[in-house]
Amino acid sequence: MGVFKVIELVGHSDKNWEDAVQMAVKEAAKTIRGITGVEVLNWTGNVNEQGDIVGYKADVQIAFQVEN
Repeated sequence: MGVFKVIELVGHSDKNWEDAVQMAVKEAAKTIRGITGVEVLNWTGNVNEQGDIVGYKADVQIAFQVEN
């Protein structure tokens, strides 16, 4: 057992939504230890005038265990 914290981040990628999630988790891992999970809350994207998706965003919650 233990205590867990959850933070919310938005990852961005030019490739796809999965990469946007990975970017958010990798950025969090630079300063947070003990990451245990990620939940995707929302997917959004930017669209250019030609109708192409040019930016992918993933709003995520990242859970990590608080050290005692």
